[in-house]
Amino acid sequence: MSDQPEQSEKTEDPSQKRLEDAHKKGDVVKSQEVTTWFMVLGSAMVFAFVAPMTAGSVMTTLGGYLGQADLYEVGGPGFGAFVTNAAISLLGALLIPMALLALCGVAGNMVQHRMVFSLDPIKPKFSKVSPIAGFKRLFSTEALVNFAKGLFKLVVFSTIMVLVVWPDRDRLDTIMTAEPTMILTLFQEIGIKIFIATLIAITVIALLDYLYVRHKWWKRQMMTVKEVRDEYKNMEGDPHIKGRIRQIRLERSRKRMMAAVPDATVVVVNPTHYAVALKYDRDMAAPEVVAKGVDSIALRIRALARDHDIPIVENPPLARALHAGAEIGEQIPAEHFKAVAQIIGYVMRLRSRSRWKSGS
Repeated sequence: MSDQPEQSEKTEDPSQKRLEDAHKKGDVVKSQEVTTWFMVLGSAMVFAFVAPMTAGSVMTTLGGYLGQADLYEVGGPGFGAFVTNAAISLLGALLIPMALLALCGVAGNMVQHRMVFSLDPIKPKFSKVSPIAGFKRLFSTEALVNFAKGLFKLVVFSTIMVLVVWPDRDRLDTIMTAEPTMILTLFQEIGIKIFIATLIAITVIALLDYLYVRHKWWKRQMMTVKEVRDEYKNMEGDPHIKGRIRQIRLERSRKRMMAAVPDATVVVVNPTHYAVALKYDRDMAAPEVVAKGVDSIALRIRALARDHDIPIVENPPLARALHAGAEIGEQIPAEHFKAVAQIIGYVMRLRSRSRWKSGS
């Protein structure tokens, strides 16, 4: 009862950090019915395809032993070698079915969640041995659901057995007088029918159970408003998170800066290191810096300028001074007005000549 108010306060979806923490603790979506579906599928494959070959191998091995039974010693070291060889032969025949079933068991978990290694679920906890906690679990909603689910599966599979076996009841009556090969064929035929019907039924059960388990897991991971605030505060104080946020902001700022280069009037450069893109029109009081950078950033600014036919003027002292004295989006310092005005005037004269030549 004490957990009820706390559960009702969980109104916020879980954060990515909450989900990652749950995964590290081994708290993942895991429906046992999905794993059972894979195990039944693996058993059906073994029964339909692997079992006949395995049975043939075992029969050949045992037939050889029976045919040469008089050659084996009942006691002494020869008997130990006989038992060892027989065990190795049987184990080799069973190795493929065992490996296939193990693979299906792993696949049943891998399709539901990422691989996880955690000791948290097996750590000793008082609630696991507490009689009161055990009594609550025994009469909890989860226990009731599991009981109803088990009862439902018992009814479904019993019905499947009856529906599949009943049409062949006459053939089963004569099984004692049939040839061994006919008995194996009949068992394989009925077994395949049972597996197919079981797979169809358990597919529906596994799907519904997975949706139910995932819903419960998601509700368990939900957070209160206070937990969201506390997590946000902790993340803000984390130096790794701060560094990542700064990096994201820097990348976004750089993208905006590069997007402004095609609108620049001129790019002033130092041939090897610096590049400063300036923008000016007659409505502006003074030119302003729209982009700047050194080394690789400077090379990208120059490449963009060339792609968009922005004039590039080499003036190393002015490029270094503008880079150091003005931030992006700011007007250039007053002491550089004259030098920049000469460059912009030169650029505008070049543009006027180009337009006059193209017009003539």
